[in-house]
Amino acid sequence: MKKDNTYELKELLQQLVKAYRWSGKMDEMKVRDSWEKVVGKMIDRHTTEVHLKGTTLFVKLDSSALRNELMMARSKIAESINKEIGKKVIDDIIFR
Repeated sequence: MKKDNTYELKELLQQLVKAYRWSGKMDEMKVRDSWEKVVGKMIDRHTTEVHLKGTTLFVKLDSSALRNELMMARSKIAESINKEIGKKVIDDIIFR
């Protein structure tokens, strides 16, 4: 007997994420997870907060000198995070 109502788990999870609009939160979690990989442990130690709002990443740092240095490389960092995640999530980074 053949069942017509069989689905792959991946397909069901995608429908669940879409129905509850969790994709934004999942993207934010992926960005947080990839932050240390992209910028390294030293910069991660000086990072106090990473928050994604829309396509802008807000990063709070405890060092003004480091903040100024990272401002110069923010487009490269955004590109690297997007590459790590596998899709374009970040358009801009604002360091505070």
